[in-house]
Amino acid sequence: MKNQWKTLLALAMLFSALSVTAYADSANVHKKPSKAAPAPKFYGSPTSSISSGVIVPEGSSYLYTSGTVPPILNKDGKTVYERYGDTKTQGLGILKEIEKQLKEQGLTMKDVVYLRVYLTPDAVKNGSFDYTGWFDAYAQFFNTKENPVKPARSTVGVASLVNSDWLIEIEAVAVFPSKKK
Repeated sequence: MKNQWKTLLALAMLFSALSVTAYADSANVHKKPSKAAPAPKFYGSPTSSISSGVIVPEGSSYLYTSGTVPPILNKDGKTVYERYGDTKTQGLGILKEIEKQLKEQGLTMKDVVYLRVYLTPDAVKNGSFDYTGWFDAYAQFFNTKENPVKPARSTVGVASLVNSDWLIEIEAVAVFPSKKK
């Protein structure tokens, strides 16, 4: 009789754990906002290429990309520039990859509200950070006639990234647009 109780108790605990796991798993499925929420509001100096901040309305859904790194241009290249390009080239490649990731989720670069950018020193530029190269890459995707959005942004100089050939890594945050009725 004691063993039957132990078996019943073990089965009850197992089914409870499975039920909680199934519920938690279904709760993590991405859900777009059910009601039309206002669009994010960007604010800051009109002459700046970035926003000082962004107000995202309650009820909006976000997409966060992990740090995206540059695509390889030539695996047999002899130099960093031949393998991955300079900071601008790497930045352009990363932004194109982020654009592709966004498209897969039904988003565009117009939905990006924040960028976090990591730059490493460029040996070809005497170990200095190529902020201008990054700013030039950014300027092809944001604050343009095609995409007037100016996301909030942080650009941080770091000692290194996982691959010593990478001069830049970018994280993006996008907000799903409201559904207008």
